[in-house]
Amino acid sequence: MEEFHKVRRLPPYVFEQVNRLKASARAGGADIIDLGMGNPDLPTPTAIVDKLCEAVRDPRTHRYSTSRGIPGLRRAQAFYYQRRFGVKLNPETQVIATLGSKEGFANMAQAITAPGDVILCPNPTYPIHAFGFIMSGGVIRSLDVVPDDSFFAALERSVRHSIPKPLALILNYPSNPTSYVATLDFYKDVVAFARKHDIIVLSDLAYSEIYFDDVPPPSVLQVEGAMDLCVEFTSMSKTYSMPGWRMGFAVGNERLISALTRVKSYLDYGAFTPIQVAATAALNSDGAEIAEVRSTYKRRRDVLVDSFGKAGWDVPPPAATMFAWAPIPPQFKHMGSLEFSKLLVEQADVAVAPGIGFGEHGDAHVRIALVENEHRIRQAARNIKRFFANAANDGGDKVVSLPVRR
Repeated sequence: MEEFHKVRRLPPYVFEQVNRLKASARAGGADIIDLGMGNPDLPTPTAIVDKLCEAVRDPRTHRYSTSRGIPGLRRAQAFYYQRRFGVKLNPETQVIATLGSKEGFANMAQAITAPGDVILCPNPTYPIHAFGFIMSGGVIRSLDVVPDDSFFAALERSVRHSIPKPLALILNYPSNPTSYVATLDFYKDVVAFARKHDIIVLSDLAYSEIYFDDVPPPSVLQVEGAMDLCVEFTSMSKTYSMPGWRMGFAVGNERLISALTRVKSYLDYGAFTPIQVAATAALNSDGAEIAEVRSTYKRRRDVLVDSFGKAGWDVPPPAATMFAWAPIPPQFKHMGSLEFSKLLVEQADVAVAPGIGFGEHGDAHVRIALVENEHRIRQAARNIKRFFANAANDGGDKVVSLPVRR
């Protein structure tokens, strides 16, 4: 039977191949150190959980909520933007709560995309950035992800050669998976370009609080005039270790927020009210929990870079996010990221995310998530060091045929 139209537009989910190997290995008794999925292992701060428990005991909170978020939550998000970025938002017209930033991005695509619309998207990037629009009938034109002159050269080419002209430009800094961080000057140039060519800007700022340098990442909405054409998406998943709570936001241009609000009003009643109450308390807190999360990821990053380096795998230290974007070691580069990732599971009991899953320009890398403690990261490095030694003894280029240790 022929597949449905939208399903045909989606390629095979490459991460699933690694996940199947991982599950099979675990079923056979292997201790897999999982650095693949960006699934935070840190507990949600106690004060947030306590607030959830308090709210859930009130039977009134068990009724339908509101799709765009309870008023207190939208006010708290507006206050966060004022406090963190110096950006003023009207919580009634410029803020909407989403079921995580992923859902917000996908439904924004549904709201604004007509069949054939051209969307400018970095490559590699988080899959929903492209496939939210592909599922909505859009056409993706890839850009260089590095936030420098090459990005703007690609922008110029895309506008010059796209028919119809691009509808929207997607930004994601700090970037998943590459961990690149944009500057405010970069955003100023983007906004000027988008204004000149009448292009919508959609910015994914999910990792705004996971940074390791002294200067925190900026928001595109800090740029004068950005509110005329930009919407930004944030998430509480990484910042507060709340991934399963599915709590995020879209903020910015009133017309775009209104379009997203209208689409969501047909699709959901919003997150469970106690979750929204707890999220409100988190956003209104002093930020101590965020600082602790950031500190933990920094320690893990440093251990990863040091221990993997000693194992023979040079991993550039990420400036932000909970990921390292690691070039495949030269002796394995010919394999591509998927086969190398599968081999790491089979031979080293370590799972990573193949770069090809984030776009064809990611195939020379793998993404390593900082979702295991320092002890486990060092164990992963020891496993990898042993794997490299076995591969070298086998002749290097024959590594694909190495026997599985189990």
